[in-house]
Amino acid sequence: MADVRVMATGLRFPEGPVAMADGSVVLGEIAGGTVTRVTSSGAKTVLSAAGGGPNGLARGPDGALYLCNNGGAEYAAGSFLATGPAQNYQCGYVQRIDPRTGEMRVLYSQCGGHKLSAPNDIVFDRQGGFYFTDLGKRRGRDRDHGGVYYALTDGSKIVELVHPMLSPNGVGLSPDEKTVYVADTESSRLFAFDILSPGVLRQEPFPAPYTGRLVCGLPGFQRFDSLAVEASGNIAVATLITGHITVIAPDGRVVRQVKMPDVYPTNICFGGRDMKTAYITLSASGQLAAIDWPEPGLRLNFQE
Repeated sequence: MADVRVMATGLRFPEGPVAMADGSVVLGEIAGGTVTRVTSSGAKTVLSAAGGGPNGLARGPDGALYLCNNGGAEYAAGSFLATGPAQNYQCGYVQRIDPRTGEMRVLYSQCGGHKLSAPNDIVFDRQGGFYFTDLGKRRGRDRDHGGVYYALTDGSKIVELVHPMLSPNGVGLSPDEKTVYVADTESSRLFAFDILSPGVLRQEPFPAPYTGRLVCGLPGFQRFDSLAVEASGNIAVATLITGHITVIAPDGRVVRQVKMPDVYPTNICFGGRDMKTAYITLSASGQLAAIDWPEPGLRLNFQE
């Protein structure tokens, strides 16, 4: 078990942590409908009442926060798990949030005439565009297909890159930005797609999985959530049920599994002066944790 320092408690399914320069962490509370700032001392303040289901977050080239919002869900009393879409659910969307005022606006709610279902995770490239996943909405007897998208911050362009996928969740870029990684939740598999140019992926022929490459799959009942990339290029994937952060090399080797005190560690980001502090959302217990990480994380584009 890693030496975990709990920074905050009482969070309503925290996700999408973003490490800020002042030592605070901004995250989404999916079940609470807010984007919340947690200071280094553990104080919590609502940065934006985003509504819906605030999930993946990233800081963009203009200093604004860009949010993948799954559109909202219903939760059973006494359970941290969603039972289905919220009663007022219409679609998922990507929002831009001003971190100073909390002002928000919807950038994208559809692509090619098709509504977004449940945008989940997001990462910016050096050019200032962003890749994001859509997990697909789950209902009692059916579910939407998921996919991978690329979009620009001014609302002018959104492109569907991969569709359909079973349950694409975490997304990240290799240090050289020649590869985009996507973690699939239900299959517990990590996929890779070669980038030809910003927002353009190589389409590998059948039987390539989803036109990409399978990097790694885990045995047993484990489920992948979001991810972050180390400076070395290894991919740290939040692993549900077994409660680990699983570190996977680009060649598919499992480098290490770091045990968390929660069956639902949903996301990880890196911060601190040396990028060796890992911030992890523990969603079953509603906590934000920090641990010392053995390797520095990759500094994200436009990270403070």
